[in-house]
Amino acid sequence: MSVGLVIDELFLEHRSDEVHPERPERLLAIGQALADSGLGGRATRVPVRAVTDEELGRVHDAAIIELLEKNLPGRSGYLDGDTYYSPGSWRAARAAAAAAVDLVTAALSGEHPRGLAAVRPPGHHATPSRPMGFCIFNNVAVAAAAARAAGCARVAVVDWDVHHGNGTQDAFYADPTVMYVSTHQYPFYPGSGAAAEIGEGAGTGTTVNLPLPAGSGDAEYAAAFDEIIVPALRWFRPELILVSAGYDAFVDDPLAGMRVSTEGFRRMAGAVRAVADEVAGGRMVCVLEGGYDLRGLAEGVVATFEILDADTPAPPHDRKDIAHGARAAIEAARRALSPHIPALAQPGV
Repeated sequence: MSVGLVIDELFLEHRSDEVHPERPERLLAIGQALADSGLGGRATRVPVRAVTDEELGRVHDAAIIELLEKNLPGRSGYLDGDTYYSPGSWRAARAAAAAAVDLVTAALSGEHPRGLAAVRPPGHHATPSRPMGFCIFNNVAVAAAAARAAGCARVAVVDWDVHHGNGTQDAFYADPTVMYVSTHQYPFYPGSGAAAEIGEGAGTGTTVNLPLPAGSGDAEYAAAFDEIIVPALRWFRPELILVSAGYDAFVDDPLAGMRVSTEGFRRMAGAVRAVADEVAGGRMVCVLEGGYDLRGLAEGVVATFEILDADTPAPPHDRKDIAHGARAAIEAARRALSPHIPALAQPGV
């Protein structure tokens, strides 16, 4: 079955009059790379629509939805020091959230078990009560909530953006039915995502944070996935896996200090796809987050799409020794989580 793909000129309408890293050229670079690779023609394009207030309201407070609907359409400004809006941002933001929901619907129905939403603005910093960090609505969180409303018993969100997805974590911190997994540069914006943040109440153990030091690259990310993320996902046995697919951990990204290559993103996507195939009926939906070096962004998206499109992804290649700081971070995550996730009680491979 073909991969469901959302990419549309509508998302170009979200644009700042000032120089800003979250710019329309990001989407243009992705579209060109998918066309040049021939992959775009292999996908099934899913049309865009506006998200409903009911869909948003499963995650976002009614007051913030009402406030944004009153003040954003047709106007320009800033919601915080980082998060701009333009006359087209309201339509783009509502379409971005709906795109993630529609690809989840297609995955659950079996129409397109795997999907990619190349959307703007991104979403994972938007909390239930406020936009922030370039994000207006939390696209992945809205999609996860839609999956739960559709009867999906357990949903996992894997976030490999270089920044911690504080908004997604906040939305599901006490929810045992949604596992949120993040690997990110730490300490870094927005300041959350320590290994000790593992959820609360009934959701204790279903928030998994891998806070890696600046300079971490393919080997460190591979170890985080092999030793913590993959065993945790297998233990949780989600029926659907969503990916907050940010590409700002790329070695040349101007907003971060990581050293991940295109092959590193391919390996991460392959690791998630393998778990999806094993426990989730192959259901895996990737939603674009960050990535501000245009070459790294485009190549990372193409690598991810290739994994989604493959009949059976190749097994991950061997990894090298990792830096001491990353090893300490991985072991800190293991200590915090192992009382709640038995699969993490012993060191991994």
